[in-house]
Amino acid sequence: MRSKLTGYGILGLGLLCVTLVICVGFGSVSVPAREITAILAHRIPVIGSMVEPQWSAASETIVMQVRLPRVLLGLLVGSTLAVAGAAFQGVLRNPLADPFTLGVSSGSAVGAAVLIFFGWQFSWIGIFTLPVVAFTTGALTLGIVLWLAREQGKIPAESLILSGVVMQSFLGAIVSFLTAMSKKTINEIMYWTMGSLNLRGWSYTAILLPYLLAGLIFLWSQARSLNLLALGEKQAAHSGLHVERTKLLTLLVATLMTAAAVSVSGVIGFVGLVIPHMIRLFTGSDYRLIIPLSALGGGIFMMWSDLAARSLLAPTEIPLGVITAFIGAPFFGYLLYRKKKVRESES
Repeated sequence: MRSKLTGYGILGLGLLCVTLVICVGFGSVSVPAREITAILAHRIPVIGSMVEPQWSAASETIVMQVRLPRVLLGLLVGSTLAVAGAAFQGVLRNPLADPFTLGVSSGSAVGAAVLIFFGWQFSWIGIFTLPVVAFTTGALTLGIVLWLAREQGKIPAESLILSGVVMQSFLGAIVSFLTAMSKKTINEIMYWTMGSLNLRGWSYTAILLPYLLAGLIFLWSQARSLNLLALGEKQAAHSGLHVERTKLLTLLVATLMTAAAVSVSGVIGFVGLVIPHMIRLFTGSDYRLIIPLSALGGGIFMMWSDLAARSLLAPTEIPLGVITAFIGAPFFGYLLYRKKKVRESES
Protein backbone atom coordinates (compact mmCIF):
# COMPACT_ATOMS: atom_id res chain seq x y z
CA MET A 1 0.00 0.00 0.00
CA ARG A 2 2.80 2.42 0.88
CA SER A 3 4.55 1.88 -2.44
CA LYS A 4 1.30 2.51 -4.34
CA LEU A 5 0.60 5.64 -2.30
CA THR A 6 4.14 6.91 -2.89
CA GLY A 7 3.98 6.23 -6.62
CA TYR A 8 0.56 7.76 -7.16
CA GLY A 9 1.40 10.60 -4.76
CA ILE A 10 4.54 11.60 -6.66
CA LEU A 11 2.63 11.47 -9.95
CA GLY A 12 -0.22 13.51 -8.48
CA LEU A 13 2.09 16.15 -7.01
CA GLY A 14 3.87 16.46 -10.36
CA LEU A 15 0.57 16.99 -12.19
CA LEU A 16 -0.50 19.45 -9.48
CA CYS A 17 2.63 21.59 -9.91
CA VAL A 18 2.38 21.59 -13.71
CA THR A 19 -1.32 22.49 -13.54
CA LEU A 20 -0.67 25.31 -11.08
CA VAL A 21 1.99 26.90 -13.30
CA ILE A 22 -0.19 26.61 -16.43
CA CYS A 23 -3.27 28.06 -14.72
CA VAL A 24 -1.33 30.96 -13.19
CA GLY A 25 0.34 31.79 -16.51
CA PHE A 26 -2.74 31.63 -18.71
CA GLY A 27 -4.98 34.70 -19.07
CA SER A 28 -5.48 37.98 -20.91
CA VAL A 29 -1.82 38.68 -20.19
CA SER A 30 0.32 35.55 -20.46
CA VAL A 31 3.18 35.03 -18.02
CA PRO A 32 5.91 32.54 -19.07
CA ALA A 33 6.36 29.44 -16.90
CA ARG A 34 9.99 30.36 -16.27
CA GLU A 35 8.97 33.74 -14.81
CA ILE A 36 6.26 32.16 -12.65
CA THR A 37 8.70 29.61 -11.24
CA ALA A 38 11.26 32.33 -10.52
CA ILE A 39 8.71 34.63 -8.86
CA LEU A 40 7.46 31.82 -6.62
CA ALA A 41 10.99 30.64 -5.79
CA HIS A 42 11.94 34.22 -4.89
CA ARG A 43 9.30 34.14 -2.13
CA ILE A 44 10.74 30.99 -0.50
CA PRO A 45 13.04 31.65 2.48
CA VAL A 46 16.76 30.92 1.87
CA ILE A 47 16.14 29.83 -1.75
CA GLY A 48 14.71 33.25 -2.61
CA SER A 49 17.98 35.03 -1.89
CA MET A 50 19.63 33.02 -4.67
CA VAL A 51 17.07 34.06 -7.31
CA GLU A 52 17.85 37.34 -9.02
CA PRO A 53 14.69 39.30 -10.00
CA GLN A 54 14.58 39.55 -13.79
CA TRP A 55 10.88 40.11 -14.27
CA SER A 56 8.68 43.19 -14.41
CA ALA A 57 6.70 44.52 -11.46
CA ALA A 58 3.52 44.01 -13.51
CA SER A 59 4.24 40.28 -13.91
CA GLU A 60 4.82 39.88 -10.19
CA THR A 61 1.59 41.71 -9.39
CA ILE A 62 -0.39 39.54 -11.82
CA VAL A 63 1.06 36.34 -10.37
CA MET A 64 1.05 37.14 -6.65
CA GLN A 65 -2.03 39.34 -6.28
CA VAL A 66 -4.41 38.34 -9.07
CA ARG A 67 -3.99 34.77 -10.29
CA LEU A 68 -2.15 32.79 -7.64
CA PRO A 69 -4.70 33.48 -4.84
CA ARG A 70 -7.53 32.40 -7.15
CA VAL A 71 -5.73 29.28 -8.41
CA LEU A 72 -4.73 28.21 -4.90
CA LEU A 73 -8.29 28.77 -3.66
CA GLY A 74 -9.53 26.55 -6.49
CA LEU A 75 -7.02 23.92 -5.41
CA LEU A 76 -8.25 24.09 -1.80
CA VAL A 77 -11.95 24.06 -2.74
CA GLY A 78 -11.51 21.10 -5.09
CA SER A 79 -9.47 19.14 -2.55
CA THR A 80 -11.96 19.84 0.23
CA LEU A 81 -15.02 18.79 -1.78
CA ALA A 82 -13.31 15.67 -3.17
CA VAL A 83 -12.15 14.44 0.26
CA ALA A 84 -15.59 15.12 1.72
CA GLY A 85 -17.17 13.22 -1.18
CA ALA A 86 -14.93 10.20 -0.57
CA ALA A 87 -15.96 10.23 3.10
CA PHE A 88 -19.67 10.42 2.25
CA GLN A 89 -19.41 7.53 -0.17
CA GLY A 90 -17.57 5.47 2.42
CA VAL A 91 -20.00 6.12 5.27
CA LEU A 92 -23.19 5.82 3.25
CA ARG A 93 -21.81 2.94 1.15
CA ASN A 94 -23.43 4.63 -1.82
CA PRO A 95 -21.36 5.38 -4.95
CA LEU A 96 -23.79 8.16 -5.90
CA ALA A 97 -23.33 10.09 -2.65
CA ASP A 98 -21.44 13.38 -2.61
CA PRO A 99 -21.02 16.39 -0.28
CA PHE A 100 -24.37 17.83 -1.35
CA THR A 101 -26.38 14.73 -0.50
CA LEU A 102 -27.30 16.04 2.95
CA GLY A 103 -28.46 19.47 1.79
CA VAL A 104 -25.53 21.36 3.29
CA SER A 105 -24.92 23.26 0.06
CA SER A 106 -28.54 24.42 0.00
CA GLY A 107 -28.28 25.46 3.65
CA SER A 108 -25.22 27.58 2.90
CA ALA A 109 -26.93 28.98 -0.19
CA VAL A 110 -29.94 30.11 1.86
CA GLY A 111 -27.75 32.05 4.28
CA ALA A 112 -25.87 33.71 1.42
CA ALA A 113 -29.05 34.46 -0.56
CA VAL A 114 -30.73 36.11 2.44
CA LEU A 115 -27.70 38.34 3.02
CA ILE A 116 -27.47 39.32 -0.65
CA PHE A 117 -31.24 39.88 -0.93
CA PHE A 118 -31.46 42.22 2.07
CA GLY A 119 -28.01 43.73 1.62
CA TRP A 120 -26.95 42.92 5.18
CA GLN A 121 -23.37 43.06 6.42
CA PHE A 122 -22.13 42.74 9.98
CA SER A 123 -19.65 45.54 10.70
CA TRP A 124 -17.59 43.44 13.13
CA ILE A 125 -16.62 40.88 10.47
CA GLY A 126 -16.92 43.07 7.35
CA ILE A 127 -16.23 41.27 4.07
CA PHE A 128 -16.28 37.90 5.86
CA THR A 129 -19.99 38.26 6.64
CA LEU A 130 -21.02 36.11 3.66
CA PRO A 131 -18.60 33.20 4.32
CA VAL A 132 -19.36 33.17 8.06
CA VAL A 133 -23.14 33.17 7.61
CA ALA A 134 -23.02 30.60 4.78
CA PHE A 135 -20.90 28.30 6.93
CA THR A 136 -23.22 28.73 9.93
CA THR A 137 -26.41 27.98 8.00
CA GLY A 138 -24.74 24.96 6.36
CA ALA A 139 -23.75 23.58 9.76
CA LEU A 140 -27.28 24.18 11.11
CA THR A 141 -28.67 22.27 8.15
CA LEU A 142 -26.50 19.30 9.08
CA GLY A 143 -27.86 19.39 12.63
CA ILE A 144 -31.45 19.35 11.40
CA VAL A 145 -30.77 16.51 8.94
CA LEU A 146 -29.11 14.37 11.63
CA TRP A 147 -32.01 15.06 14.00
CA LEU A 148 -34.57 14.04 11.37
CA ALA A 149 -32.65 10.88 10.45
CA ARG A 150 -31.94 9.61 13.97
CA GLU A 151 -33.91 6.51 14.96
CA GLN A 152 -33.50 5.06 18.46
CA GLY A 153 -30.00 6.46 18.80
CA LYS A 154 -28.91 5.27 15.36
CA ILE A 155 -28.61 6.99 11.97
CA PRO A 156 -29.66 4.64 9.15
CA ALA A 157 -28.11 5.54 5.79
CA GLU A 158 -31.47 5.44 4.02
CA SER A 159 -33.09 7.84 6.49
CA LEU A 160 -30.07 10.13 6.30
CA ILE A 161 -30.23 10.38 2.51
CA LEU A 162 -34.00 10.94 2.53
CA SER A 163 -33.68 13.66 5.19
CA GLY A 164 -30.97 15.32 3.13
CA VAL A 165 -33.10 15.25 -0.01
CA VAL A 166 -36.06 16.79 1.87
CA MET A 167 -33.92 19.60 3.30
CA GLN A 168 -32.23 20.22 -0.02
CA SER A 169 -35.57 20.55 -1.80
CA PHE A 170 -37.04 22.83 0.85
CA LEU A 171 -34.02 25.11 1.13
CA GLY A 172 -33.58 25.14 -2.64
CA ALA A 173 -37.15 26.42 -2.91
CA ILE A 174 -36.30 29.28 -0.54
CA VAL A 175 -33.30 30.26 -2.67
CA SER A 176 -35.45 30.12 -5.82
CA PHE A 177 -38.09 32.30 -4.15
CA LEU A 178 -35.52 34.93 -3.14
CA THR A 179 -34.04 34.86 -6.64
CA ALA A 180 -37.47 35.35 -8.22
CA MET A 181 -38.39 38.19 -5.84
CA SER A 182 -35.12 40.09 -6.15
CA LYS A 183 -34.62 42.69 -8.83
CA LYS A 184 -31.34 44.43 -8.06
CA THR A 185 -29.52 41.39 -6.70
CA ILE A 186 -30.84 38.56 -8.90
CA ASN A 187 -27.59 38.21 -10.88
CA GLU A 188 -25.47 38.19 -7.73
CA ILE A 189 -27.62 35.50 -6.06
CA MET A 190 -27.69 33.31 -9.17
CA TYR A 191 -23.95 33.70 -9.72
CA TRP A 192 -23.17 32.73 -6.13
CA THR A 193 -25.45 29.69 -6.22
CA MET A 194 -23.64 28.46 -9.35
CA GLY A 195 -20.16 28.92 -7.88
CA SER A 196 -17.28 31.25 -8.66
CA LEU A 197 -13.72 32.04 -7.58
CA ASN A 198 -13.80 35.54 -9.05
CA LEU A 199 -12.50 38.39 -6.87
CA ARG A 200 -11.29 36.02 -4.14
CA GLY A 201 -8.06 37.08 -2.43
CA TRP A 202 -5.58 35.54 -0.01
CA SER A 203 -7.95 36.01 2.93
CA TYR A 204 -10.32 33.37 1.50
CA THR A 205 -7.56 30.78 1.25
CA ALA A 206 -6.73 31.51 4.89
CA ILE A 207 -10.37 30.77 5.82
CA LEU A 208 -10.51 27.40 4.05
CA LEU A 209 -6.99 26.02 4.60
CA PRO A 210 -7.44 25.05 8.30
CA TYR A 211 -10.65 23.13 7.53
CA LEU A 212 -8.97 21.21 4.71
CA LEU A 213 -5.90 20.29 6.74
CA ALA A 214 -7.81 19.28 9.88
CA GLY A 215 -10.49 17.43 7.92
CA LEU A 216 -7.97 15.60 5.72
CA ILE A 217 -5.93 14.45 8.72
CA PHE A 218 -9.02 13.22 10.58
CA LEU A 219 -10.64 11.45 7.62
CA TRP A 220 -7.36 9.81 6.62
CA SER A 221 -7.08 8.52 10.18
CA GLN A 222 -10.52 6.95 9.69
CA ALA A 223 -9.55 5.18 6.45
CA ARG A 224 -9.37 1.73 8.07
CA SER A 225 -12.80 2.28 9.62
CA LEU A 226 -14.23 3.23 6.22
CA ASN A 227 -12.71 0.04 4.76
CA LEU A 228 -14.51 -1.96 7.46
CA LEU A 229 -17.80 -0.14 6.80
CA ALA A 230 -17.53 -1.13 3.14
CA LEU A 231 -17.97 -4.75 4.28
CA GLY A 232 -21.30 -3.87 5.94
CA GLU A 233 -22.25 -2.39 9.30
CA LYS A 234 -22.77 -5.76 10.99
CA GLN A 235 -19.40 -7.07 9.90
CA ALA A 236 -17.76 -3.80 10.95
CA ALA A 237 -19.39 -3.98 14.38
CA HIS A 238 -18.25 -7.59 14.81
CA SER A 239 -14.71 -6.42 14.02
CA GLY A 240 -14.86 -4.08 17.03
CA LEU A 241 -15.75 -0.85 15.23
CA HIS A 242 -18.10 1.58 16.99
CA VAL A 243 -20.24 2.01 13.88
CA GLU A 244 -22.60 4.81 14.90
CA ARG A 245 -19.90 6.97 16.44
CA THR A 246 -17.66 6.52 13.40
CA LYS A 247 -20.48 7.41 11.02
CA LEU A 248 -21.50 10.48 13.03
CA LEU A 249 -17.98 11.89 13.39
CA THR A 250 -17.10 11.23 9.76
CA LEU A 251 -20.32 12.81 8.49
CA LEU A 252 -19.85 15.79 10.80
CA VAL A 253 -16.29 16.48 9.64
CA ALA A 254 -17.08 15.91 5.94
CA THR A 255 -20.12 18.18 6.13
CA LEU A 256 -18.26 20.97 7.90
CA MET A 257 -15.57 20.75 5.22
CA THR A 258 -18.27 21.08 2.58
CA ALA A 259 -19.84 24.06 4.35
CA ALA A 260 -16.44 25.75 4.57
CA ALA A 261 -15.78 25.24 0.85
CA VAL A 262 -19.25 26.44 -0.16
CA SER A 263 -18.93 29.50 2.07
CA VAL A 264 -15.96 30.85 0.07
CA SER A 265 -16.78 29.70 -3.47
CA GLY A 266 -20.54 29.25 -3.69
CA VAL A 267 -22.25 26.03 -4.72
CA ILE A 268 -20.05 23.84 -6.96
CA GLY A 269 -21.47 20.40 -7.60
CA PHE A 270 -20.20 17.02 -8.82
CA VAL A 271 -16.58 17.41 -7.64
CA GLY A 272 -17.17 15.16 -4.64
CA LEU A 273 -18.92 12.63 -6.87
CA VAL A 274 -16.53 12.45 -9.82
CA ILE A 275 -13.07 12.62 -8.25
CA PRO A 276 -13.34 9.78 -5.65
CA HIS A 277 -14.72 7.51 -8.37
CA MET A 278 -11.90 8.33 -10.76
CA ILE A 279 -9.36 7.65 -8.00
CA ARG A 280 -11.14 4.39 -7.17
CA LEU A 281 -10.91 3.27 -10.82
CA PHE A 282 -7.11 3.64 -10.70
CA THR A 283 -6.26 2.53 -7.17
CA GLY A 284 -9.06 0.23 -5.99
CA SER A 285 -11.33 0.58 -2.98
CA ASP A 286 -8.77 1.15 -0.21
CA TYR A 287 -9.62 4.43 1.53
CA ARG A 288 -6.04 4.75 2.75
CA LEU A 289 -5.32 5.60 -0.90
CA ILE A 290 -8.62 7.18 -1.89
CA ILE A 291 -8.65 9.92 0.79
CA PRO A 292 -5.22 11.52 0.16
CA LEU A 293 -5.30 11.01 -3.62
CA SER A 294 -8.78 12.56 -3.79
CA ALA A 295 -7.25 15.70 -2.27
CA LEU A 296 -4.72 15.86 -5.11
CA GLY A 297 -7.23 14.92 -7.81
CA GLY A 298 -9.86 17.36 -6.59
CA GLY A 299 -7.38 20.24 -6.57
CA ILE A 300 -6.18 19.46 -10.10
CA PHE A 301 -9.74 19.07 -11.40
CA MET A 302 -10.89 22.36 -9.89
CA MET A 303 -7.91 24.34 -11.20
CA TRP A 304 -8.53 23.14 -14.76
CA SER A 305 -12.29 23.77 -14.39
CA ASP A 306 -11.65 27.33 -13.20
CA LEU A 307 -9.25 27.92 -16.08
CA ALA A 308 -11.97 26.80 -18.49
CA ALA A 309 -14.55 29.01 -16.72
CA ARG A 310 -12.51 32.18 -17.15
CA SER A 311 -11.04 31.52 -20.59
CA LEU A 312 -13.56 29.71 -22.83
CA LEU A 313 -15.79 32.76 -23.35
CA ALA A 314 -13.36 35.48 -22.20
CA PRO A 315 -13.91 38.24 -21.21
CA THR A 316 -17.23 36.72 -20.03
CA GLU A 317 -16.73 34.31 -17.15
CA ILE A 318 -18.77 31.10 -17.00
CA PRO A 319 -20.02 30.12 -13.51
CA LEU A 320 -17.73 27.41 -12.18
CA GLY A 321 -20.64 25.14 -11.23
CA VAL A 322 -21.68 25.07 -14.88
CA ILE A 323 -18.28 23.73 -15.96
CA THR A 324 -18.23 21.01 -13.29
CA ALA A 325 -21.82 20.07 -14.14
CA PHE A 326 -20.95 19.65 -17.84
CA ILE A 327 -18.32 17.13 -16.77
CA GLY A 328 -20.06 15.63 -13.74
CA ALA A 329 -23.58 15.09 -15.10
CA PRO A 330 -22.53 12.67 -17.90
CA PHE A 331 -20.31 10.86 -15.40
CA PHE A 332 -23.26 10.61 -13.01
CA GLY A 333 -25.34 9.13 -15.82
CA TYR A 334 -22.57 6.64 -16.55
CA LEU A 335 -22.55 5.53 -12.90
CA LEU A 336 -26.31 5.00 -12.96
CA TYR A 337 -26.03 3.01 -16.19
CA ARG A 338 -23.22 0.84 -14.79
CA LYS A 339 -25.15 0.22 -11.58
CA LYS A 340 -28.19 -0.79 -13.64
CA LYS A 341 -26.09 -3.26 -15.63
CA VAL A 342 -24.70 -4.77 -12.43
CA ARG A 343 -28.23 -5.30 -11.09
CA GLU A 344 -29.33 -6.90 -14.38
CA SER A 345 -26.35 -9.28 -14.37
CA GLU A 346 -27.04 -10.30 -10.77
CA SER A 347 -30.75 -10.96 -11.37
